[in-house]
Amino acid sequence: MAKAAPATLKREAEELREKLRYHEYRYHVLDDPEISDAAYDKLLVRLKEIEAEHPELSTPDSPTVRVGAQPREGFTTVKHVRPMLSLDNAFSFDALREFDRRVREGIGREEIEYIAEHKFDGLSISLLYEDGMLARGVTRGDGTTGEDVTPNIKTIRSIPLRIEESVLKKAKLKGDFEVRGEVIMTRKAFEAMNRQQEQVGGKIFVNARNSAAGSVRVLDPSITAQRKLDFFAYYLLVNDKPAFPKHSESLETLKQLRFRASDDWKLCDGIEAVVKYCESWDAKREKLPYEIDGVVVKVNSVGVQNELGFTSKSPRWAIAYKYPARQEQTVVNDIIVQVGRTGTLTPVAVLEPVQVGGVTVSRSTLHNMDEIERLGLHIGDTVLIERAGEVIPHVLKVVKEGKNRRAFRMPKECPECGSKIHKVEGEVAYRCVNVACPAKRKESLLHFAGRHAMDIDGLGDKIVDQLVDKGLVKDLADLYKLKLDEVAALERMAEKSAQNLLDEIEASKKNPLSRVIYALGIQFVGERTGQLLAEHFSSLEELAGAKQEQLEEVNEVGPKVAASIVDFFSEPANKQLIKKLEKAGVRPTAEKTKVKSNKLAGKSFVFTGGLANRSREEAGEIVKQHGGKIVGSVSKKTNYVVVGADPGSKYDKAKELGVPILDEAGFEKLVGLK
Repeated sequence: MAKAAPATLKREAEELREKLRYHEYRYHVLDDPEISDAAYDKLLVRLKEIEAEHPELSTPDSPTVRVGAQPREGFTTVKHVRPMLSLDNAFSFDALREFDRRVREGIGREEIEYIAEHKFDGLSISLLYEDGMLARGVTRGDGTTGEDVTPNIKTIRSIPLRIEESVLKKAKLKGDFEVRGEVIMTRKAFEAMNRQQEQVGGKIFVNARNSAAGSVRVLDPSITAQRKLDFFAYYLLVNDKPAFPKHSESLETLKQLRFRASDDWKLCDGIEAVVKYCESWDAKREKLPYEIDGVVVKVNSVGVQNELGFTSKSPRWAIAYKYPARQEQTVVNDIIVQVGRTGTLTPVAVLEPVQVGGVTVSRSTLHNMDEIERLGLHIGDTVLIERAGEVIPHVLKVVKEGKNRRAFRMPKECPECGSKIHKVEGEVAYRCVNVACPAKRKESLLHFAGRHAMDIDGLGDKIVDQLVDKGLVKDLADLYKLKLDEVAALERMAEKSAQNLLDEIEASKKNPLSRVIYALGIQFVGERTGQLLAEHFSSLEELAGAKQEQLEEVNEVGPKVAASIVDFFSEPANKQLIKKLEKAGVRPTAEKTKVKSNKLAGKSFVFTGGLANRSREEAGEIVKQHGGKIVGSVSKKTNYVVVGADPGSKYDKAKELGVPILDEAGFEKLVGLK
């Protein structure tokens, strides 16, 4: 039996951990070390000796874990309780002003207080703390689900492994909270890493952003530890909600919690102050020790944020202003045509490969024939291209006409199936109208099987290619006719994997109406629109039979979207497809809220401002559960307006019309929560 460690050794280990945490904070967060690297290493070596000799004295938040754990076989996925949504982009100051207009109109105010912050070019991470200790680090992933990279995250020295109780008390926080931020690699660390790679004959990395992201996602945490990553915090959540009424308070508290947070954020009164902030940092951003590719602009008031809400992909209260991208010149060697899943033909420039902002670019979309004519572009011309905050580049202009330049013409026949190309007068797009076009069919199947559509796991590119090429699947409904022996005979498949895929296909029949609508691939109908349509129409048949004016009655559905839906269901092949899907067992109906009572039957509610105890979506669901309905605007017919923190113009309208107004406590009493 191992001998217990003496009390003096236990105290020494605790004191060493406390000293090391303090010096890590001084060095990696404040950039103001008090001791030399040699002195720090001496303390760390002593702690390692004690923990090796007496493993019972080791703790999960010990600075010794930063050297990296054993390699793993793979990552586990974790669902974010609060989605990590991406931001919409603005590439001009006019776009920022347009964003400001939408915000002001959304809440009925003339002046908005914004926070402007650096937009770090790295990898978004969620850090979960329990009782003040780092419990889990998760990548953003697709915004809904990320990868658990906790051992790798623990190697980043600017991320505290434990927040002392005294620090939490000063910040007026309990021990459970979430911090979101960006893992980055400084310019200095990036250069040092590439120098080391050159010395050992290893791979040279192209840019710091990809290097940081790749370093977090390696399976060996010791490699992450060698990469000298850094972390900047910019969100603080408690119980999956913003910790304070103002975003600026969260930023200040993150510093108190000893996280590295930018000192360069600014409180801006109105959008013109934001524009000045963007201009000032554009001139000096290259002098920063790390790369930024823009400025993040957020409404400061959390109550106003709640009122503005979200789209399916991004918050309406924040936007990312992107600085002008790096530009390069190259030659257009050819122009080819790609056929998308909607049948639209897209011209693509085949470029002489060129490095743009650290990325090798060999192709660029030309969008449509109108864009080619606007540019005056011919094959053989030298063009100026740029990456405006995105990996996919675009052509800005022709800078030199080629000696043997030749004009491009859209093909009269589809390059995939040979069908005649169709162009409606007044429309920019050229389309292949053949429903069985192979390129269109494959893309449609992939979209149909996507995670946010029918969610058919295992139906990827390789399988779809074979199913189509072998003639097993000619349209979406044919998926439900597949037999086990047919699927098992495909490459990379066996009987078990084939059965798993068939089980996934069978399970997809139970998807709600909103997913099926989105999965059909109707032009301009995304996830959000699919949800809104499913709330309004009870079935695919009802939606298919709707006239344009009926569709325009749906919230957020305008003439363009409505016309697209009408066109889709007026196509005979699509009508036939719906019948085939129904025959195959895909008969989705709208998800109905489970009604608990009829106490609010016939009553309409409008919510404005931020609620303290629940989101407005949750409050709306409670209303529906008791027979009431949610409406978007206030009128004399509105029964109640529920007012939270920082209410907008709907509150003023309710007072003007004499509509009954409830605070959150009054609402809870009305619905029986108190």
